[in-house]
Amino acid sequence: MINIYPSTEWSYPASSQRRVWEEAQNYSHVLDWHRPVCGRRAPAVISLIGKTPLAELARVTRDVPRRVTVLVKLEGMNPGGSVKDRTALYIVQEALRTGKLTPGRILIDATSGNTGIAYAMLGAALGFPVKLAMAANASPERLRILQAYGASVILTDPVARTDGARQVVRELVAASPELYFHADQYSNPANPLAHYMTTGPEIWQQSGGRITHFVAGMGTSGTMMGAGRYLRERNPAVQLIGVQPDSPQHGIAGLKYLRVDDVPAIYDPAGVDRIMEISTEEAQEMARRLAREEGLFVGISAGAAVAAAIQVARELDEGVIVALLPDGGFKYTSASFWEG
Repeated sequence: MINIYPSTEWSYPASSQRRVWEEAQNYSHVLDWHRPVCGRRAPAVISLIGKTPLAELARVTRDVPRRVTVLVKLEGMNPGGSVKDRTALYIVQEALRTGKLTPGRILIDATSGNTGIAYAMLGAALGFPVKLAMAANASPERLRILQAYGASVILTDPVARTDGARQVVRELVAASPELYFHADQYSNPANPLAHYMTTGPEIWQQSGGRITHFVAGMGTSGTMMGAGRYLRERNPAVQLIGVQPDSPQHGIAGLKYLRVDDVPAIYDPAGVDRIMEISTEEAQEMARRLAREEGLFVGISAGAAVAAAIQVARELDEGVIVALLPDGGFKYTSASFWEG
């Protein structure tokens, strides 16, 4: 039996009143997502972002100590299908507030898929154009979703991965700065701010403050930097555990191998207590097990997070581990590992 910890009633602090990430905790204003956005009523899809459930794993954790609980934050329940809906919303709202994203300008960014889908969803809802650069080996499901939302996509060298896509974006922006708003999720302080203001508080409330370990994949690092900071402020004893692939050439979409990849500007090594490396095969195997044993159809990076969380659980006598599962498995249905 999977125990579900539903999202409690939660009012999100207003990103429109945040000027810099360091000032986040100084504000107590709240945002009603149904209030006007830039002079007009916010689209309904915005109200669906966040407030995702927390579920207790039961079968894949059968061999962990009895007094250790492993909970998973199901971010695939967001309307765009991933945790990146939170990031994109904060980035877009701040750009609209500051006038960086004005009528006629195109939002442009590099993406491995999920943030791009979130941008495209918001662009369709709010009426601004979106152009994305992503590696040519992105799953066909991601490309189809972006096409459905009407985004323009530039396919880049798959060997260079997202770092190559970022370079293409920088070149385009440098050539036509007046044409684009460069969202730059890897350097934008609105990225970790989104998780400090929403993901972290949700996890704390839903776990009843019992969380002892937080496990999240490291891509842009925004989730860990933001949610981790909030959780550490509530309880300095909470252990923050980042997850990365075990080699530069890997198949875990959305995660970075920080030893050799470009390190995101928003990443602070002091914001994580431990980094665990998970192989592509381990991540795929756990994603498959979650589908077949827990009924949770999640993505490969989610499998990596749970694989790491279970390793941590086996080291403990007691504790409450929360692993963040970034997305669902629907963007990976063409992958052959599901057949194993």
